[in-house]
Amino acid sequence: MDAAELKSVQGPLKQAYRDDAQSAVITLRAKGSIDDQAIACKVETGRAIAVAGLHPATGGSGLELCSGDMLLEALVACAGVTLKAVATALEFRLDGAKVEAEGDLDFRGTLGVAKDAPVGFRSIRLRFELDTDEPQDRIDTLIKLTERYCVVFQTINQKPELLVTAEPHRPAARM
Repeated sequence: MDAAELKSVQGPLKQAYRDDAQSAVITLRAKGSIDDQAIACKVETGRAIAVAGLHPATGGSGLELCSGDMLLEALVACAGVTLKAVATALEFRLDGAKVEAEGDLDFRGTLGVAKDAPVGFRSIRLRFELDTDEPQDRIDTLIKLTERYCVVFQTINQKPELLVTAEPHRPAARM
């Protein structure tokens, strides 16, 4: 896809969202169910079932996916797609790119070993390796816009409003 094709696809969407801001608000969903045999959660990905479990540093076997890894993978996926879209829109010469995310966790927080240890990543680093001959000012613009428009990056960067609820589900009584 080149810049003209991208503009032709996105142009009508952008205009519709300008005309009716509410039409741009879409609710995305993720679903899963806990495994009844293991400490794991089966996540429906739309393509397959991904089974997430405990990280080995918290007693997991390492056979299931780690949700921390999945968060970093979501960041890499979003940043990579955003980078490519921005490069396309800017007509930026990009012959290839690699995206890497890494984050530091203190598992004492997750396991409740130390109250002063945070639960979650204390730092995340996102790195791009670009195959390009573009000047540094264009590279800087590409990265600035990638950060600005990457949904996962911005969600992590600007904590969204969170709401947690729990509802009992009781099967219908048998007759």
